Amino acid sequence: MKKIQMVDLKGQFEGIKNEVNASFQEIMEETSFINGPHVHAFQKDLEEYLGVKHVIPCANGTDALQIAMMGLGLKPGDEVITADFTFAATVEVIALLQLTPVLVDVDPETYNIDPDKIRKAITPKTRAIVPVHLFGQVANMDAVMEIAKENDLFVIEDNAQAIGANYHTREAKTFKAGTMGDVGATSFFPSKNLGCYGDGGAIFTNNDELAHTIRGIVNHGMYERYHHDVVGVNSRLDSLQAAVLKAKLPKLDIYNEARKAAAFKYTEAFRAHEQIVTPYREDDCDTHVFHQYTLRILDGKRDALAKHLQEKGLPFGIYYPIPLHKQKAYADERYNEADFPVTNRLVQEVISLPMHTELDDEQIDYLTSTVIDFLK
Repeated sequence: MKKIQMVDLKGQFEGIKNEVNASFQEIMEETSFINGPHVHAFQKDLEEYLGVKHVIPCANGTDALQIAMMGLGLKPGDEVITADFTFAATVEVIALLQLTPVLVDVDPETYNIDPDKIRKAITPKTRAIVPVHLFGQVANMDAVMEIAKENDLFVIEDNAQAIGANYHTREAKTFKAGTMGDVGATSFFPSKNLGCYGDGGAIFTNNDELAHTIRGIVNHGMYERYHHDVVGVNSRLDSLQAAVLKAKLPKLDIYNEARKAAAFKYTEAFRAHEQIVTPYREDDCDTHVFHQYTLRILDGKRDALAKHLQEKGLPFGIYYPIPLHKQKAYADERYNEADFPVTNRLVQEVISLPMHTELDDEQIDYLTSTVIDFLK
């Protein structure tokens, strides 16, 4: 059996090696490292794939979120509602911009932001909602968009983990994750479903004026060289990373299907186990692309299982062990523990198993049998 890895980027590279190497050689010969042809070509390809008017590449997914908020003109003190159960980058950028993060609990099935909790958290200072499409599953965007429309709020989709996932609205329309709100942001960190070989990110929008503003922000506020029209940052996707992404993008649906297939096998193996809760998904799994395969381990056995896997040299992840409202950087007297029952339970129970495009049946069988045997 091949060594089991949390993410197998080396195996995935074999399928795109020739194209990537040829592109790297071309970039080196042209010395077109910043804003070169490969960046523009990838941008156009991603716009077509997502069905969105504007993709603005940037340096990483955290920058993408921050720049999206800057582009919307949010001001210090404005409140931004987001999920308590997610990676810190989502709330980090809110704090960096001196906005006020408002953390709310998540849905017990999907682990995505709970629309009912959004409604209860809205105040006269609320300006935006940031739904996070966690672990690869799209949040309830029908409800989020409805709430935003009723309250004249911006929607910023944190799509760092769900690129390629579909969402089917109540009106039977289908959208790609990240393209339904006012603006979407994603990360191309190497382990993502569409990942480069360094850092990278992008911002999506169908709003022409917002896209124009964001294009200036990512480039020091310049639309014309040395003319700084808005306050900006330096956040650009380099040509080498764009070349990797351009090679991977045509395979993204194939990659996501491989992840789904692995997830189905995991779920089937765990289906009857009383101490294991497998990830929720729609019947066709169209809204979940399994950036992570995350279980809940009941009866207080998660940490013991984690120790067992570690002793056997098997990789796993605990995403996330501490709620954001309990993190020192984001603690606030406004928060009441009674308002976060789901998140507080999840951080004690979740554990993620290896998930990537190169998992084979033998590895999945070994992982599932190891988990089941320990929990007997």
